[in-house]
Amino acid sequence: MGMNVGSSSGDDDGEVMVDINTTPLIDVMLVLLIMFIITIPIQTHAVKMNTPIPNNAAPPPKPPTIIRVDIDFDGTMGWNGEVIQPGDRGAIEAKLQAAAAEADQPEIHIRPNKLAAYKHVAMVLAGAQRLGLTKIGIVGNEQFQ
Repeated sequence: MGMNVGSSSGDDDGEVMVDINTTPLIDVMLVLLIMFIITIPIQTHAVKMNTPIPNNAAPPPKPPTIIRVDIDFDGTMGWNGEVIQPGDRGAIEAKLQAAAAEADQPEIHIRPNKLAAYKHVAMVLAGAQRLGLTKIGIVGNEQFQ
């Protein structure tokens, strides 16, 4: 930000200085920049969540009944430890029908073997869905990771 005060030779011929004085322009620009920085709204990195409202209702009187369905690699199924031979679709359908008929439906925990064919697991899932069972879960997913 230099300023030309006169000629370097010392001769003052009455020349008019044609350089523009930018100091006031820079001062005004800095003031405007500071004003814009102050007036910008602060950005918050918050995530708005709708959290559930606490419920003072009593917990359920008894834990739900759990039925464990094991599916082995060769298609053999187990219903709470009772062995059902592979290909015996009627037996598993009858047990699922009985579970669906209960007033308080039990939870169905399906535990497939890592080497089990998907068709056996899909048969149990489709049968449970078709019969109206809603509390179905696949247990032991950590073995597939």
